[in-house]
Amino acid sequence: MSIVELFTRPGKKENPGEIIRQRQLKHVVYVILRDPLAIFSILIILLFITAAIVGPNIAPYPEQGYGKTSLTTRMLPPSQDHLLGTDRLGRDILSRIIIAARPALWVSLFVVFLAVLIGAPLGAIAGYFGGRVDNIIMRITDLFLAFPFLLLALMIVTVLGPGLKNSAIALVVSWWPWYTRLVRNIAASLRQRYYIDAARSIGVPSIIIIFRHILPNCISPILVQMTVDLGTVILATSSLAFLGLGVQPPAPDWGLMVNEGRAYILTEWWYSTFPGLAIFLTVLAYNLLGDVLRDILDPRQYR
Repeated sequence: MSIVELFTRPGKKENPGEIIRQRQLKHVVYVILRDPLAIFSILIILLFITAAIVGPNIAPYPEQGYGKTSLTTRMLPPSQDHLLGTDRLGRDILSRIIIAARPALWVSLFVVFLAVLIGAPLGAIAGYFGGRVDNIIMRITDLFLAFPFLLLALMIVTVLGPGLKNSAIALVVSWWPWYTRLVRNIAASLRQRYYIDAARSIGVPSIIIIFRHILPNCISPILVQMTVDLGTVILATSSLAFLGLGVQPPAPDWGLMVNEGRAYILTEWWYSTFPGLAIFLTVLAYNLLGDVLRDILDPRQYR
């Protein structure tokens, strides 16, 4: 029996809500199964999350993953003992890639969710009220958007000092305006809807309308953007570490490992290649998953 038949086989009578949920589930399964890249992205992200959660338990050399050196095994190529080789201090590269997944995951979640928490309500307020409130919020937003996000993050980290915590704070400061602009455009169109006029006419406070009617209708584009941004934040965090402004040695970080191995790229190619490949696959998977979520959440995709 196919998966589609599983959800469509006849049975006892069901209420309309259950039928709608089954149709939505069928649509989700259909969108995922028709696209091999969707399955690939989900598998990569699950692998990334698993490495972040249970990394020390599955890393072959966890102590080397955290920075313990072993000069007797330095610069070994990929082999049975070290599947991805070792670095200039004899540390197992696979273990360091696995251990580095945890800070990458937590920083990306912290930055994206805090950026949404700041930017989405501001965008909803600007779009709903319009006029002077809209002008004030959007001019402040444009002030931040005038700088490329990575350049602004570099400036902030330079002032605060290098480190993972300061990198996360810098990225939050440079990231929230994107959600403000996204939600503001949606809220500006929603405020003209009949159900918003009806809520205003019966005296519902504006703050209730914003958080109960405006923001819930912005969830779909926000979720798609969040998914893509999770990968982009990982790339930005690795870029700051590559420049020496993020995670500091001996703590593991994919960007830092790429920086350490760039001097040996022509001879010991595995040093920077595998950490760079980890960044590439993770960012690609989040972008592909964002496309899948867009297809799932877009009502026009239903048949």
